[in-house]
Amino acid sequence: MSAWFGKVFAWCVLVMTLGVGYEVFVRYALNAPTPWAFDLSYMMYGTMFMMAGAYTLSRDGHVRGDFVYRLWKPATQAKVELILYLLFFFPGVLALVISGWKYAGRSWRYFEVSSMSPANVPIFQFKSVIIAAGILLVFQGVAQVFRCVLTIRTGAWPLPEEDVEELETRLQKAGRSVLAHGSEAIDIVTPKERRP
Repeated sequence: MSAWFGKVFAWCVLVMTLGVGYEVFVRYALNAPTPWAFDLSYMMYGTMFMMAGAYTLSRDGHVRGDFVYRLWKPATQAKVELILYLLFFFPGVLALVISGWKYAGRSWRYFEVSSMSPANVPIFQFKSVIIAAGILLVFQGVAQVFRCVLTIRTGAWPLPEEDVEELETRLQKAGRSVLAHGSEAIDIVTPKERRP
């Protein structure tokens, strides 16, 4: 579920790019700026950022200060993570959902519009993203708790599903052979004394 929502809301970047690109064109080429482009960009970026939280958690992609953590055995890591999920993650995310509910509810009651632009773009629906993102994080947090329990039992972390890979990682796996292939490749010449 987290993966599906993450992939769906990743398309916000395309909407944001098209909106900003259009704004740049009409502002500088036609000298006719739009009153809504700023609102579109921050709503799309905010939505994408919020809705990607559960997806990133499901892929173990959040940043952690692991200078000590990485030295522990997986079972110890899982025990610490389990405690941290129960003490900090769930209370924090539940506070986000409860506060977001009040914040979005107030906005829906008077159909709030943006005060940042003269276009009066409605933003009450945008504030509902806070609740949706929090609920997704709660569901993914439950999955992470089960992942911790499984690791405590087996002594090894189950690998997160991989669907996106950084180009740097792919290049490191391919090694130098990737440079020797393709029409745009750079030929690597090995000195004569090192040739087999």
